[in-house]
Amino acid sequence: MIYHHQDHTIDLSKITRLYPAALVRLGEETASVSLEWAAMKEGKITLESYVLICDFDPIGEIPKNRIELPFETKEALFDAMRTISHLVNQAT
Repeated sequence: MIYHHQDHTIDLSKITRLYPAALVRLGEETASVSLEWAAMKEGKITLESYVLICDFDPIGEIPKNRIELPFETKEALFDAMRTISHLVNQAT
């Protein structure tokens, strides 16, 4: 199961954690936060983009092997999640 996004090619079978987030600017740095938190703080935060976070490390370990796929809109993020879900369901 391969998923392509911009310059990333991801083997979905190797992902151990997959989750959506919002990338927000906090002063000079950025942080990924839950979509719910970003929605609650709308107007008080600077939203950089939406991201789909793909971790490849074993569950319970601190994620070091991570790919963050950026999306300009929440709708584009959700479309990608539906596509990935469809690919995974086809493979099972």
